Amino acid sequence: MDKNGMDLQKFSKGSYKENFCYTNSAEYLAELQKTSMMKRNEKYCTLPDKDKGVDIINIKGIEDIGYVQSDSMILNSLVPQRDSTYQQGLYFSDAKRRIDFILAYHIKKHGSRKHGGRHGNNTISSVKGGQQLPGKNTDPEIAAHDLTADYHEDDKRLRREEFEGRLMETGLELEKDEDFCTDADCEVAGVKQGCPKKHDLTKTPGIGYVKIHAPWHVLCREAEFMKLKMPTKKVYEVNQSSNFVEKINAFISKVTEPLHPNVDGAKVSNVKHLSYPFSREKQHLFDLTDRESFFDSKTRSTIVYEILKRITCTKAKYSMGITSLLANGVYTAAYPLHDGDCEGDDTEQNDRKVLWEEWASYSVFYKYQPINLVRKYFGEKIGLYFAWLGVYTQMLIPASVVGIIVFLYGCATVDDDIPSMEMCDERNNITMCPLCDKTCSYWKLSTACATARASHLFDNPATVFFSIFMALWAAMFMEHWKRRQMRLNYKWDLTGFEEEEAHPRAEYEAKVMQKSMRKDHKVKKKQPEVVEERTNKWKQTVQTAMAGVKLTEKEKLTWRDRLPAYTTNIVMILFMIGLTFAIVFGVILYRISTAAALAMSPNPTTRSNVRVTVTATAVIINLVVILILDEVYGSIARWLTVIEVPKTDKSFEERLIFKAFILKFVNAFTPIIYVAFFKGRFVGRPGKYVYAFKSFRMEECAPGGCLMELCIQLSIIMLGKQLIQNNLFEIGIPKLKKLIRYIKSKRQSAQEEEEREKKLQRYETDYDLEPFVGLTPEYMEMMIQFGFVTLFVASFPLAPLFALLNNIIEIRLDAKKFVGELRRPVAVRAKDIGIWYNILRGVGKLAVIINAFVISFTSDFIPRLVYLYMYSPDGSMHGFINQTLSYFNVSDFQAGTEPLDSLQLGFRVDVCRYKDYREPPWTPDEYEITKQFWSVLAARLAFVIVFQNLVMFMSDFVDWMIPDIPKDISEQIHKEKVLMVDLFMKEEQGKLQMLETLLAKTKEGKGTENCNNHSPYSRPRSHKGSTTSLHSQNDDA
Repeated sequence: MDKNGMDLQKFSKGSYKENFCYTNSAEYLAELQKTSMMKRNEKYCTLPDKDKGVDIINIKGIEDIGYVQSDSMILNSLVPQRDSTYQQGLYFSDAKRRIDFILAYHIKKHGSRKHGGRHGNNTISSVKGGQQLPGKNTDPEIAAHDLTADYHEDDKRLRREEFEGRLMETGLELEKDEDFCTDADCEVAGVKQGCPKKHDLTKTPGIGYVKIHAPWHVLCREAEFMKLKMPTKKVYEVNQSSNFVEKINAFISKVTEPLHPNVDGAKVSNVKHLSYPFSREKQHLFDLTDRESFFDSKTRSTIVYEILKRITCTKAKYSMGITSLLANGVYTAAYPLHDGDCEGDDTEQNDRKVLWEEWASYSVFYKYQPINLVRKYFGEKIGLYFAWLGVYTQMLIPASVVGIIVFLYGCATVDDDIPSMEMCDERNNITMCPLCDKTCSYWKLSTACATARASHLFDNPATVFFSIFMALWAAMFMEHWKRRQMRLNYKWDLTGFEEEEAHPRAEYEAKVMQKSMRKDHKVKKKQPEVVEERTNKWKQTVQTAMAGVKLTEKEKLTWRDRLPAYTTNIVMILFMIGLTFAIVFGVILYRISTAAALAMSPNPTTRSNVRVTVTATAVIINLVVILILDEVYGSIARWLTVIEVPKTDKSFEERLIFKAFILKFVNAFTPIIYVAFFKGRFVGRPGKYVYAFKSFRMEECAPGGCLMELCIQLSIIMLGKQLIQNNLFEIGIPKLKKLIRYIKSKRQSAQEEEEREKKLQRYETDYDLEPFVGLTPEYMEMMIQFGFVTLFVASFPLAPLFALLNNIIEIRLDAKKFVGELRRPVAVRAKDIGIWYNILRGVGKLAVIINAFVISFTSDFIPRLVYLYMYSPDGSMHGFINQTLSYFNVSDFQAGTEPLDSLQLGFRVDVCRYKDYREPPWTPDEYEITKQFWSVLAARLAFVIVFQNLVMFMSDFVDWMIPDIPKDISEQIHKEKVLMVDLFMKEEQGKLQMLETLLAKTKEGKGTENCNNHSPYSRPRSHKGSTTSLHSQNDDA
């Protein structure tokens, strides 16, 4: 008998072939058919009429597959009255034990055989006595296929039996609720009285449920193992700040009282329970008057899920945990239950309904989030996400206000901007060179007046101030979040929480097991064959399979094992980035060819709006491509992470986040980076242009610069992603799925559907909800938005405002999704937001560099300063436009590139202008770069260096000035430690006083006995007896 309670010798002789892989599939199927039929005949017997309501699992069936008989048992659902005590499927059929977790699985019925699982109500109709049923299909291929499918289901059923048996060994209590079989099935099977009635079992066809309840002793044991901090009886008063600060806080609290949600605990309390890791030896420290509510539903489901992750099925080629069982279809879902319904006036009040009304409603968008209730219902990890999202949204308010002020400043000063006024002045009569070869003709600079005036809205001196402000804003946001996170850690009793090493993922264990088996196979090949007893070999093989988890501890995957996966990762990521660049280049070619085509249009309105049309259509194409590639890159990132086989779930999540963020960041920002830093930089000059594929002339920036086009690109992509991907998809897809379910339900009669809905239990309703897939998509869209807000904010000061409006909707949208449309996630403890904080810091540092380059190279801020202080004759900006335009003699055009219609302006053009710093054609150094170009370049590089170092120094100074842990929180943490020490010291003193009292009573008893006993012979005996009594009292104490 091994430690798992399994008789290895008996198991190896009787059931080895049933549970291990066969080299011959036909042999395996035959053996499985034979064994399964024997077990069915042994276990699945009909019950007497009096036992129809309840079916207790045959313990012999468990013993047959290697289990020790347990006191626990699995019950099929009773037929309870659907009253308030049953609470719509939140309790077992006895209406006393609460359902803490649900395991769901499919029940497939092949041929004419339908069964509800492994209990006595199952029926066999495909094979009976080794003979085929009359009237059935006798095609051998179809029969073989059906037989194979049937025994795949039998294999899953046996795995479920083993897993559920192991769960019962841990002390969990299980109850089954399965699909019903029809009376026709029973008649075909020859069973007249074994099938339960339709209303006895689940109303979800083809789905079975395992309801799990954790008794009190299991909760206490696991809470101690997991070191869960629970509130003790000790209550202390939280220290208040100084009187002045306290008055300010009271005033602010009174003013913002309408903004607080109407939930318990929304207001700040001055009293807090002292928390301590739960211990069964120190249960007297905790308030256990109400055991039902001591561990809330979130904690109970967390404890059960921890047990599910720890339990494995070992009767297979490799051990299988709950994740492998879900992946292989043994179970289709594993989830905790919601607390009840969230909609309806007659619905009983519960935490879910409170969250629906006070958090997930758009009518309360102006209120604070009930973060404590979110944490209580969904756990710390989800609570931290929504707390972070709330802090980020609040911090966007001052950024939006400053951005609006900068934009309004641009609007107010647009009429006073001398360069744009000169550009709009038709009296200057500046003729510009063609924008494309042949089809484009000469044009007047005054036609770009609207673009120049619009550029000033974003390209003005206030933009530099706003860039510096946003860099400091990012630093302030990070510090504010760290302090807020520390307050939540203190409030949620996570100050001493340290993440323990997580359980290895099932895929990792399987990979390690395969590696171990390959090594064993190689060793056996090298060793000479030794004749041993067959039973000993079988016993050794069984022991190896039963010790699957131990093998994973001895072996581990090295970098050599992962080298192919790492190579694939590098190659695929580089390929995906190259694909993004190729798509952007394709859009560039589209812009060039479309501009040339529109320039040939006979319509003058079309010709005058070529730049706007090309820019808008190209940005829309970029947006569509970004949305499509986002989904593709997400799937590829997951696949690349899977083939790496990370050891733990945390490692898997971090690697997935890193890959997905890199790919999606490049996908979203590559078109914007092209417009900001590459467009118009490598075009050449008239007569010597740069061509792509020797036919496409590279496009130029507008006379006012590329900043306006960058603003258009950034705004359309940002708003498009938020409206389409974030909101429309999140709102539209769930609504579409709900509509499809509604259409399907309409196929049934209204009465049947209404009857079915009334009888649906909580676990059946939750099964129809969407599964929770993690917080990665939610965080990812916020990280990309944070990039839009900070990276190119110099070109689009209104980005924080649009982000703020989006987030106000996003918070309520996510809340509605979590509360009403998703299955309840398993609560996960966490004290921070993990790798996302590092991504935020990286984006913040990158934003400083990018904004420095945007101001110096994309905008005209630096050229204007250079002209104002070095080249202006009167110290003003008059003449700046003329200074930035060079001259070109039209006779120097390359053959075949001159305009076809050179008289479109109504006169002959001999000299045209283009934007560059080059010598005129009448000088000896014609078309060479001037000294002014080098002066401007030096000033731009100097500005980048000064701006970057200054802003980073200021950010680091803010980081240094603001402590990560608030002073009052550090004092409270210290106070908790002191109170805990005092509590234990008082407890020890109480024990010592009790011991001294017992010793004193013992001594008094000894003295009394000596005084009353006058016999000299009896004194030694009485003395010995008193000594023994004293030792006994000491032992009791």
